[in-house]
Amino acid sequence: MTYSTVTYEVDSDGIGVITFNTPKTLNSISEKRLDELEAILADATKDEKLRALIVTGTGKAFCVGLDLGLLDRAFDDIPYFQSVATRVGGIASKLEALTIPTVAAINGYARAGGFEMSLGCDFIIVANEAHYGDAHTDSGVLPAASTARLTRRVGAQKAKDMIWTARYLVGQEAVDFGIALKSVPLANLVSESKAYLRTIIDKPRACIGTSKSVFYDCRDLDIPGGVSAELKHFVRYMKEEPYGKEGYRAFREGRTPTWKKAS
Repeated sequence: MTYSTVTYEVDSDGIGVITFNTPKTLNSISEKRLDELEAILADATKDEKLRALIVTGTGKAFCVGLDLGLLDRAFDDIPYFQSVATRVGGIASKLEALTIPTVAAINGYARAGGFEMSLGCDFIIVANEAHYGDAHTDSGVLPAASTARLTRRVGAQKAKDMIWTARYLVGQEAVDFGIALKSVPLANLVSESKAYLRTIIDKPRACIGTSKSVFYDCRDLDIPGGVSAELKHFVRYMKEEPYGKEGYRAFREGRTPTWKKAS
């Protein structure tokens, strides 16, 4: 399928790349972009061959939030603003719900809605040149879809720092802050993101997908509750999926598991 605001390609390893492709508007969010992202993520949910997903941008920005035409309408119509903000937060939720690992590969400026959507990804990898931040309060606006996710990632104090100062974290600073996994040269951003994902997708898709469910199911539980939830996932996985038994048999027999490429 052809899209007008993004490109979407899946490589031979099953790694999909969504690229925001309207650099003249700094990859800002239009209703059309939301439509296209929702369609791609709906397809991704059903694609059993998809092993991982990267979201990135072209030009100077990853995504700077809602486009000006949309904002002009939104500030005059708060119910409409609410509906758009709900859709932006919904993109993050759809990314979280995917049973595959996801990376936000931040190529340039990421702020507001672009920042919020990126928080739905499992990992954030930034270009050395990237400027990454919420930035809403600098315009006297509250974030609508970042506070809870950001707090879970970095803790309340750092989340308040990012939101209330509205500052950007640049490249390695985002890593040192604890929100990005690593910072790499811009020219290598997508290739480095793919290389990292390949260290994950050599495991069974069902294994990583179940582990992802464990992380999300346990995030609001105390330790005993989390241990109980993890054990339930473990038992179901071992009963329903063949990979653990095959991995153990392969270990005992000194061979490569059938689901893994021989090295």
